[in-house]
Amino acid sequence: MPLLFRRPLSTLAKPRTVFSGIQPTGIPHLGNYLGALSNWVKLQNENPNDRLIFSVVGWHALTLPQNPKELAASRRDMLAVLLAVGLDPKRSIIFHQDSNAMHTELAWILGCITPTGKLRRMTSWKTRLAQSRNANSESEVDESLLNAGLLTYPVLQAADILLYRATHVPVGEDQRQHLELSRDIADTFNRTFKKPLFPLPTSLINPSSKMSKSAPDASSRILLTDPPSLIASKIRGAVTDSITTGIAYDPVARPGTSNLLAILAAIEDVEIESVARRCAEANMSHADLKREVTERVDALFEKPRAEFERIRGDPGYLEQVAKEGAEKAREISAVTMEQVRQRVGLA
Repeated sequence: MPLLFRRPLSTLAKPRTVFSGIQPTGIPHLGNYLGALSNWVKLQNENPNDRLIFSVVGWHALTLPQNPKELAASRRDMLAVLLAVGLDPKRSIIFHQDSNAMHTELAWILGCITPTGKLRRMTSWKTRLAQSRNANSESEVDESLLNAGLLTYPVLQAADILLYRATHVPVGEDQRQHLELSRDIADTFNRTFKKPLFPLPTSLINPSSKMSKSAPDASSRILLTDPPSLIASKIRGAVTDSITTGIAYDPVARPGTSNLLAILAAIEDVEIESVARRCAEANMSHADLKREVTERVDALFEKPRAEFERIRGDPGYLEQVAKEGAEKAREISAVTMEQVRQRVGLA
């Protein structure tokens, strides 16, 4: 479509500061890629005026027991993944969260104004409580089995965001509660110390994400590093449903088939219903549907898989990217922390 007019400079949207993080543990799977990573790349490529900050959040991983050597390797691998999928360190700030101590400094200060009651209502804490109860077969939950880091995890997450005074955060449904807490903490700080400092971050939902809530269950078994033969094997083995004729989208009655349709829709960036309609009109069988999903997933992962192996084999480049990203992150956060210290009386 030709460009018919240009908006006056005064009407252009104000540049945003976008922050998001990813845990270093585990190779990303298809659900991660379609639900988050591809959206990060789209944000980078389609919003040249925004400040984009993406972090591998190593400190968050410590809420669960970690093998130090494996964690160190996972940190490097996750950075390699971010670069392999298309994030550009010349355009976006990409760094290890644990390379910037100001994250934990701000988390301590914010933790001192955050009621524990709010933290105990967080989903992450309640989930671990439930797991603790089931593991011990006790009639009541034993909170003593859970570490303090798990309770204060959401405060560190808020510090990650507020340290860069992010205006927008890409989130999925499972992270909405954490973002709301970040907004509450920012508002509490601003009101407590009278002079506003932090913007209240807004959720940035990926409009192209069409995957249903159940879709990640099927896709989580397909890793970014899986070779074509393994991808084909996993999709062939995916459970569909007992209805042998026709393809239809029905997450309740036909969750397996619906997951496969959701994957196709997310890859094509279209509505699930339109994919289901196309498959039905083509009289596809479940075998046909699995074959198409296999081809599309393999094509989607072909380039980033090869890039991951290439970048992973260049530790010097990874170290350079991590160092330069951390320097940029510290430069921004130092300005924030200077003002935070002044407001709380620690300057």
